[in-house]
Amino acid sequence: MSDSASATARIPSGRKSLAASSERIALGPLDGRYAGAVAPLVDYLSEAALNRDRVGVEVEWFIHLTNHNVLPGTEPLTAVQQAGLRAIVTEFDAAAVKELADIENITVHDVKAVEYFIGNRLAALGLERLKPLVHFGCTSEDINNLSYAVGVKGAVEDVWLPAARALVAKIAEMAEENRAVPMLSRTHGQPATPTTLGKELAVTAFRLARQLDRIAKTEFLGKINGATGTYAAHYASVPAADWEAVAKGFVESLGLVWNPLTTQIESHDWQAELYADMARFNRILHNLCTDVWSYISIGYFAQIPVPGATGSSTMPHKVNPIRFENAEANLEISNALLDTLGATLVTSRWQRDLTDSSSQRNIGVAFGHSLLAINNTLGGLGRLDTADAVLANDLDHNWEVLAEAIQMVMRAEAIAGVEGMEDPYERLKDLTRGQRVDAERMQEFVSGLGLSSGAQDRLLALTPSTYIGIAESLVDHLQK
Repeated sequence: MSDSASATARIPSGRKSLAASSERIALGPLDGRYAGAVAPLVDYLSEAALNRDRVGVEVEWFIHLTNHNVLPGTEPLTAVQQAGLRAIVTEFDAAAVKELADIENITVHDVKAVEYFIGNRLAALGLERLKPLVHFGCTSEDINNLSYAVGVKGAVEDVWLPAARALVAKIAEMAEENRAVPMLSRTHGQPATPTTLGKELAVTAFRLARQLDRIAKTEFLGKINGATGTYAAHYASVPAADWEAVAKGFVESLGLVWNPLTTQIESHDWQAELYADMARFNRILHNLCTDVWSYISIGYFAQIPVPGATGSSTMPHKVNPIRFENAEANLEISNALLDTLGATLVTSRWQRDLTDSSSQRNIGVAFGHSLLAINNTLGGLGRLDTADAVLANDLDHNWEVLAEAIQMVMRAEAIAGVEGMEDPYERLKDLTRGQRVDAERMQEFVSGLGLSSGAQDRLLALTPSTYIGIAESLVDHLQK
């Protein structure tokens, strides 16, 4: 190829900058390609939601102090004044986000900007005199820890848990529908004692449900005790108040659990516990995705095509299991972040450093990738059909899996005093290991063992499809 031809094949280096576009272009997939799927989290874990919750915590602290006459010179606010203060939170919109950002450009401090944002609105409510009460006795972390706790709690309870429960319910529904569908097991990837498709799905539903129970019981802790957790400024300014009682009552009024012992920061242990449980849920779900992908690969599940969709850009016949593959990737990204958050947030140098501040800004990203994976898995499961004929054919071509049953019956017969039952394992191993055994050969072998009539009849009636123990009834444990 000539130099001139080579030059024309390159992507032009002078292309326009997309960052200069008048329309904001997302850098990451959660704010771009998948924005619709994770949109519910924006109200809880975005930067704007964090600022709204900061405003909310500051407003409620202001009201709490006045309602309880904590400081001399204050008295309970009127209903109109309280409603006016809370309207600052409920009416927090895009204009408020911009105004707060403009203030922060001057203060170069996010929480101080919140204090000024609220202070600017007090005169209109007849509360100009009480401007010093905004952020009274607080360090930034008093506001931040409570705001994050409120936001994470809302995201878990209102968005993530409902989505996860819907997924588990779908898996449980599939388990029930397939409870009696026999399936060849594949321990170590090799043919093994049969089970039912429903029982295998029930195992996953049960595992996931246990993690959801743990997550639902999360304690969301909070504190409001000053610069190093000693209430020093509180008692220096208002020594007559019972500040621990005031703080405990306030934290609990937000629906949180009061943490009585902290440094400048709330220790974040509850976050690490929550993220570990969420990561464990993600890992179990990842296991389901890889198993279902594999079952699709060997034909146990047939995928229902989406009208108009393309499976492959060049192979028209393909229906790719892309939802499960997408879920796998997003679960891995979510867990990388959840694991990092859990490891980072439990550590702080002495009484305070800012590593937690930077780390916590990625909570929404971790939740977003998990939520996206849950939605993709749910969508993928919804487009599966059980291939009963494939499952039955697979079983019929693996009669050697009955070797376990035969040698166990022989052991029981030997214990009962039946002659000729020596070396059952070895005899079945010689018959079946590394070779296929069909129904005729297996039944011929059983008939020549000299078993008692009851034991022989039982084994002769057994097939790979019926050798499933109580797998079908085990699905009932999902209802307990």
